Amino acid sequence: MSIFSFQFKHIKMANITLGGNPVQTSGELPAIGSQIKDFELVAIDLSSKTLSDFKGNRLILNIFPSVNTGVCSASVRQFNTEASELEHTKVLCISRDLPFAQDQFCAAEGLENVIMLSDYKTGQFGKDYGLIMTNGIFDALLSRSVIVVDENGAVIYTEQVPEIGQEPNYKAALEVLYS
Repeated sequence: MSIFSFQFKHIKMANITLGGNPVQTSGELPAIGSQIKDFELVAIDLSSKTLSDFKGNRLILNIFPSVNTGVCSASVRQFNTEASELEHTKVLCISRDLPFAQDQFCAAEGLENVIMLSDYKTGQFGKDYGLIMTNGIFDALLSRSVIVVDENGAVIYTEQVPEIGQEPNYKAALEVLYS
């Protein structure tokens, strides 16, 4: 037996594609009805934000590889437009981009109803939520997904977008907030 002994527990992974090429993620999205895990992410002013900073609000977690791609920026703009109509709802746009890039994007686009957060420091958010792409050209970035949480922290909707180049289903994500 080798001096190196590893124990692997079975982890289910999401299978997605990028340009039709298979990509795996580090896990699966949280189950509907489960409580959202706490997180610590970096805001554009370099402050730390945790789940408790948004207590009492419904949350749309718009998660993507990089704000500097067309589909990612389109999702930020679309959720910004939709969020302006929803009370007690915050849109958290989460990527591994540096906060400076996120801030520049929002300033250039004139976006006011989204909160940009970065997982660049530790990647713990991506690990905890099973979102890290583990192969392909976007290896180590977050997969495109949406998680919607009610005001009590319960997960009420998830979408792991099957093709990274596709936009999320905005209508389905928002409909759970209207019911």
